[in-house]
Amino acid sequence: MTDKSLITQRVSALRQWMRNHGVDAYLIPSTDPHASEYVPAHWQVRQWISGFDGSAGTAVVTATAAALWTDSRYFLAAAEQLDGTPFALMRDGLPETPSIADWLAAHTPKGGRVGLDASTCTVREFSALADALQRHSISLTDAGDAAAALWTGRPALPGTAVRIHPLEYAGQEAKEKLAGLRRLTADEGCSHLLVTALDEVAWTLNLRGDDVPCNPVFVSYLLVGPDAATLYANPAKVTPEVAAYLHGEGVGLRPYDTLETDLAGLGGATLLLPDTANRRILTAALKCESVRLAPSPVAPLKAVKNDAEIAGMRRSMERDGVAMVRLLRWLDEAVPTGGVTEVGVDRKLAELRAASPHYRGLSFETIAGYAAHGAIVHYEATPDTDAELRPCGLLLLDTGAQYDDGTTDITRTVALGTLTDEERRTYTLVLKGHIALSRCRFPDGASGTQLDATARYWLWQEGLNYGHGTGHGVGAHLNVHEGPHQIRMNYVPAPLRAGMTVTDEPGIYVSGRFGVRLENTLLICPWRTTDFGRFLEFEPLTLCPFDRRPLDAALLRPDEVEWLDGYHQTVRQRLLPLLDDETDRQWLIRATRPLCEE
Repeated sequence: MTDKSLITQRVSALRQWMRNHGVDAYLIPSTDPHASEYVPAHWQVRQWISGFDGSAGTAVVTATAAALWTDSRYFLAAAEQLDGTPFALMRDGLPETPSIADWLAAHTPKGGRVGLDASTCTVREFSALADALQRHSISLTDAGDAAAALWTGRPALPGTAVRIHPLEYAGQEAKEKLAGLRRLTADEGCSHLLVTALDEVAWTLNLRGDDVPCNPVFVSYLLVGPDAATLYANPAKVTPEVAAYLHGEGVGLRPYDTLETDLAGLGGATLLLPDTANRRILTAALKCESVRLAPSPVAPLKAVKNDAEIAGMRRSMERDGVAMVRLLRWLDEAVPTGGVTEVGVDRKLAELRAASPHYRGLSFETIAGYAAHGAIVHYEATPDTDAELRPCGLLLLDTGAQYDDGTTDITRTVALGTLTDEERRTYTLVLKGHIALSRCRFPDGASGTQLDATARYWLWQEGLNYGHGTGHGVGAHLNVHEGPHQIRMNYVPAPLRAGMTVTDEPGIYVSGRFGVRLENTLLICPWRTTDFGRFLEFEPLTLCPFDRRPLDAALLRPDEVEWLDGYHQTVRQRLLPLLDDETDRQWLIRATRPLCEE
């Protein structure tokens, strides 16, 4: 944890920098020039200035005040990490919480200037904030990167080598993907397309990297022209093998930091620019003949997995299921003897996953939250918080892995011993919500928002709710969080299509006592076509038993019991042949027997 006195010193230094640069406030988002959710250490400026290490949040500093906005996943963690710093916590999404623009209006003089590093702010976000500030007679400006001057020892841009993602896993050659993108670009009346999201560059070119923790991507841009494409990346990252591969796919290579100059030199080109591109890129691109801002055409293509990607995801889920079964069996034996901690669970699972030669690491930092820590949605154990597991209460384990051919994301909540009636009832209601969404059939093209209530219905009937989304896409050996589709309460219009993956993860969090979340990764599949159109359904990809010990079976309907028994039968059939230890096999057989045999 960062020394909080250092945070105060850094804020003071930033205020002096602001005075030198003529701005009354400075805004620091969590992202990088590629609108990434998880970013290389070089761009973790918001964490450096505030001490808050969550993946989402925006810090704002004025001459006399400082505040940080984050969402409900991080309310508890942020409150603890910001305590004793100059930053006030702004719980984003609550009715009483002011918007950033309104807060700035109260802390910035009329006619004042708000600065930021425009390379870390998307075109869409910059425009929205500029418009909101203008109503208060405040301007928004690209003031440059304050951290470049203030952050002593700032990590350099990552220099890890890029690797080729084999065609047997990718399922489609890069040149075919580029041809498709050229057609879509021409349909939009443009000659060039700039791909800015790191996972979209990686997917298009069938390349992977290690520049971002847990996400197999590399810092780069991709410019797709009518006859050729150019990858903008540090040339030192490109091995001779990768260079030859790119040449064969019709892709040239230019240094990462030359993109803005090259865009300004395109002259008569008409550029299709994603609205998630950063503001500084837009400024350079405006020297083209015309620029069309639109959602990226890559995202919906990448979200629909081809047969090779689906096959890879299935294999990855089997490997991960084996590791999870071994972990859960180990927990049953180890917790009663004592000495097992939250960090120990994380380490043990990493050890079990690493037994697979295809394992590439975590897809996000493991959340192992025991008892009250389970109520912290994105809890991460540290040496100061690491709790010993005792034979009572609940352990919430949210974890995922990267394999050569797929990405996993799973949450199980496990009973470690005696439970309260409240814990059992809450667990059962969350499982009912999970089952309701997993069983849902729906019209092709429905949005995730239209399905979200199915997962919340039984919770709502008890006056319960959760603040996070119900589901997100999952990449194929790519980012564990993938769009454009989501399942959540607020409106996300992206249609759901066959071939997409999406998680199903309702949860309830009782502050200071316990949390429950249950998550599978699902594949959207065709169901059938009727007189009313084409309908889709879900197939669970995740293979791991749900703990039945916390269940209050009296709350389950017969169709819910049928689903649970059917899912467990599938888990047993798929995983049993992969387990060579008889103790593990017997544990799995017991954990997946029909509910009526309890």
